[in-house]
Amino acid sequence: MLKIGIVLGSVRQGRNAEAVANWTLDFAKKRNDADVEYEIVDLANYNLPFLGAAVPEAQQAEAEKAIKGWSEKMASYDGYIFVAPEYNHAVGGALKNALDYLNPEVNNKAAGFVGYGSLGGVRAHENLRLILGELQVADVRTAVTFSLMTDFENMSVFKPADYHEANANEMLDQVIAWSRVLKTVR
Repeated sequence: MLKIGIVLGSVRQGRNAEAVANWTLDFAKKRNDADVEYEIVDLANYNLPFLGAAVPEAQQAEAEKAIKGWSEKMASYDGYIFVAPEYNHAVGGALKNALDYLNPEVNNKAAGFVGYGSLGGVRAHENLRLILGELQVADVRTAVTFSLMTDFENMSVFKPADYHEANANEMLDQVIAWSRVLKTVR
C-alpha cells in the first residue's frame, strides 16, 4: 500500500487551505488508484514551536510531543501533496518552520503541489522546490494552481474551475509513480 499525505500547509484563521485540501483529497479518492491511500495532515493539529526558539519550561513537554508527532506522521508516508498558499511571494512561515523539523523522515520520497494565491501559489511552489530539494524530496513537474480571483468567490468561497482536474490527474499520476519508485531505494 502506498501512503500519500496531503499536507495542509496553513494555520491561518479563516484559511482557504481546508477547502482546497478537502477538494484534493476527494478528487484523489475518486480516482480509485490501486493500492494508494490518501490522508490529510493538518499542520494546525501540531503546535510546533519556532525551530531554535527558547520554549518555556512549562511548555517543553507539549512542544516535544508536537515535534515527535509531526516527525512520526510525516515519516509514515511514501509521498506528499503540499497544499501551499502563497504569502508575500513565498511559502507561509508555518509550513517552512514545520519542514525545518524534518530531514530523514522525508528523504527519498516524492512530492506534488496544490497551491492558491493571486498567481495560483506558483511562487510558494518555487520556494518548496528549493526547500524539498535540500531535504532529498523529489518534486514532480505538474502542479495544481488555483487563483484567488477566479477559483474563489469573494476570495474565500472555493469554487474551482473544472479545467484544474487535468493538472490534478497528471500531478497525482506523477506523485504515485515517483513514490512507488523511490520506495525501492529507502
